[in-house]
Amino acid sequence: MKNEFKKGFYFKTYEAPFQSPFDKLFTIFKELITHTSGDFDEAINWLRELDKEYKLTDENYTIDDFIEDLKKKGYIRDEVKGDGSSGFGITAKTERAIRQQALDQIFGNLKKSGNGNHKTKYAGSGDEHTGEFREYNFGDSLERISLTESLRNAQVNNGVESFMLTENDLIVEDAQYKAQMSTVLMIDISHSMILYGEDRITPAKKVAMALAELITTRYPKDTLDILVFGNDAWTIPIKDLPYLQVGPYHTNTVAGLQLAMDILRRKRNTNKQIFMITDGKPSCVRERDGSYYMNSNGLDEYIVDKCYTQAQQARKLHIPITTFMIARDPYLQRFVNQFTEANQGKAFYTGIKGLGEMIFEDYEANRKKRIK
Repeated sequence: MKNEFKKGFYFKTYEAPFQSPFDKLFTIFKELITHTSGDFDEAINWLRELDKEYKLTDENYTIDDFIEDLKKKGYIRDEVKGDGSSGFGITAKTERAIRQQALDQIFGNLKKSGNGNHKTKYAGSGDEHTGEFREYNFGDSLERISLTESLRNAQVNNGVESFMLTENDLIVEDAQYKAQMSTVLMIDISHSMILYGEDRITPAKKVAMALAELITTRYPKDTLDILVFGNDAWTIPIKDLPYLQVGPYHTNTVAGLQLAMDILRRKRNTNKQIFMITDGKPSCVRERDGSYYMNSNGLDEYIVDKCYTQAQQARKLHIPITTFMIARDPYLQRFVNQFTEANQGKAFYTGIKGLGEMIFEDYEANRKKRIK
């Protein structure tokens, strides 16, 4: 009997991919450890509460078994706390796993794309073939010459009987420059990042961790520096991102921009940019004598003018600033609009949802062009 093959869709009940008890709990644990800023005990307490409610474990594999596996696999280590008591702390292996999970969550569509670095739209004597051809120009390396295309050109131009190959017949395979980008990511850690019943710092951390993992693994020639700004601004290493917390700070946007530009001045890459994630208005500047001028009531003209000055300075240095504003107050949007105009950069008014995708798309777009 002849087999019949029918085309169409076949629907069946969804079957979740198999996960070992450890892997299932580890996925949740990485999320919790991010929310608790690296506090292992608090994350485990949350995990136990979730276990009670959703029955994550059974008598064959308990939370205590999971903790023992974390230790055996090198994800946690014994450590002495500040009060002298003993406990566990996460290791560099866990920090890397958290960054990778953030990358998968935010930039998961990367897995669908091919390998290789991004390219600029500028063709020439670059280092990656495009599959296109052009006429030979003085200075093109000999290995770029396409012998087949050049011989065909010579036959067309000079005929088969009186064959000769001249410089005008030479065809080279085109290439593109691989863009290299130096990026500074500024994260607002003022107190408002956890006010109004919304946790804004955790998604900002996730974005930073995902961007860091993306650059270090996919674009190793690019550079990423991360700084935080409250009353002052300072850089933090990538490994410290899971532990990042807000403080009782005002928002010194000027200090953050000054530090970002100082960092980028020392970079050799032509393409430079600043990403700034903030939810509040600038409310603080540091004076030359070391004192702080602070005003949280509305937009202070003195502070705002200093922000505009920094935006203009960055423009002179050919450093575009992309602002991701996690607030929708009309007067704050007006400030960001004027700030963006002074820098000739870009601004996105967004909530927490979709923030990572926006930053990724902007990062990709900027790498494909030369910022002049």
